[in-house]
Amino acid sequence: MQKTNGNSFGLWMLAWPIFLEIFLQTLLGTVDTLMVSRISDDAVAVVGISSQLFGALITLFTSFAGGAGILIAQRMGSGRLEDAGRFALMGVTFSGALSILLSLALFLFAGPIGGMLGIADSLRPMASVYISYVGGGMFLVGLSISFGTAIRNTGYTRGPMYTGVAINVLHIALNYLFIFGALGFPKLGLEGIAWSNLISRLIGAALLYVMFRQCFGDRVRLREFFALKLAYVKEIIKIAWPIGIQASSWTFSQLLVYSFISWIGTEALAARTYLNTLESYCFTLGYAVAMAGQIRTAHLFGGGRIVEAYRGAYRTLYIGWIIVISNMLLMWGLGRPLIGLFTHNPDIQALCLSMLAINLLLQPAKMLNMAMSNALNAIGDTRFTMCTALVSMSVIGVGCAYAFGVEAGLGLAGIYWCMLADETVRGMLVLSRWRSGKILRARERRAGTAAIAEQA
Repeated sequence: MQKTNGNSFGLWMLAWPIFLEIFLQTLLGTVDTLMVSRISDDAVAVVGISSQLFGALITLFTSFAGGAGILIAQRMGSGRLEDAGRFALMGVTFSGALSILLSLALFLFAGPIGGMLGIADSLRPMASVYISYVGGGMFLVGLSISFGTAIRNTGYTRGPMYTGVAINVLHIALNYLFIFGALGFPKLGLEGIAWSNLISRLIGAALLYVMFRQCFGDRVRLREFFALKLAYVKEIIKIAWPIGIQASSWTFSQLLVYSFISWIGTEALAARTYLNTLESYCFTLGYAVAMAGQIRTAHLFGGGRIVEAYRGAYRTLYIGWIIVISNMLLMWGLGRPLIGLFTHNPDIQALCLSMLAINLLLQPAKMLNMAMSNALNAIGDTRFTMCTALVSMSVIGVGCAYAFGVEAGLGLAGIYWCMLADETVRGMLVLSRWRSGKILRARERRAGTAAIAEQA
């Protein structure tokens, strides 16, 4: 396995390629939404609720890759490079296998799945086509995320970024050709986005596989992905299963919330879809900083640099707050023209503008939760983040959202206030856990030091 330059584990050196990669993915989602909006607001609603389903399923196989990624970074920090390579192989194998099973289910049962999501009867045929085509290619997403996660946690975050640039350009071009029938291509409408997704994802997975082999050595062969090492698998599962449950619960809760919004009305559902696009821009750089912080913390923790890991989590949080608050203020000030890019419906525009004001509080709360949860995950304290997330999301994120948004008739505003409460509660709990330094103190005792006690 190839060595990674230690300097690559600086926070900004890790963060900026992740940011650019996520930014391009977000831009791609925006372009998709803009192009779909030219078809109809109904098509936007279909894409919005289907995307929530895909997000929920993706977390199932990305969780194993994420657990492997933490262990890769820890082993890189301690210099155990062969172990890091084996964890990478196992992460790809299991995530890939699970994503193939999910892809088959989406392709074969798209119609019933659309009904389970509560999609209106008039939208079912459109939803069935979209879910079967895009969902059928989900295994390519699983492979890409597994390869990308492994590569990123070696410190080489630029590789997945370069791939993201190429694939986004290709996807936008294919969207134009397939949706609108440009240059003699068939005019496929919403189906065109599905084909564009499949083609670009296939090429992206192939490119990331090549980079994976470069990062972990030319010895990586196809047969090695099936050379099961139970000791490595058990260690990954120990970290990954709480991450998986937490992430799946979050995305499942979002699916339920989307269902609540669909009961409120199509306008509310379309508004949430547009807002989701705008909010993702606000949070992109903050999310990249949080992800970079996790990689760096795992690397430092694995190398026994406990005090640096402890302090670095706070630095990640403060930088993330500055970024997210600045972005949200800018977006709030430019809200009307930005929303006007997506829709001219005055009712939808009014809904979006009022929710942007709530986001001035929501996005900093999300940053707190993300930064400190990632720090805890990086040192293996994944069960705590899972437990806090399950309780808060169930009671506040879903239960209160239904009570206030639907039953009390507060609509989308009621749901947004509950989202804010959920993120704030979880953020304060994980911050308190990090300040206690429980896992870090245990590591210090093994190392014979007590520096964290002086920092807390």
